[in-house]
Amino acid sequence: MIAGVVSGLGAAASSVTGAGMAGTATATADAPPFAGMLQSMVEQTSALDQKAAQAVTGLLSGQGVEIHDAMIATEKADMAFELALQVRNKAVAAYQQMMNMQF
Repeated sequence: MIAGVVSGLGAAASSVTGAGMAGTATATADAPPFAGMLQSMVEQTSALDQKAAQAVTGLLSGQGVEIHDAMIATEKADMAFELALQVRNKAVAAYQQMMNMQF
């Protein structure tokens, strides 16, 4: 499930860079563009999900993973996913609002 959202957000980030940033200058030279920040968030969310899956697998197989460590990793992955989902929802809403504008 997360892999589908990750690939969808990655595709959205690349389309935003191509269409939305053409002909605009960034305020500071060291600030990452929106697409780069979005891609970084997606990668971090995926890494947290993989870490949580490994912790749960280690807990279930008896490899010495403590239950609280598995729960913390799972909650971190859940919070990161919820944040990514809300960012996606806001980006889609902003896109739809722009598409409904009449000039």
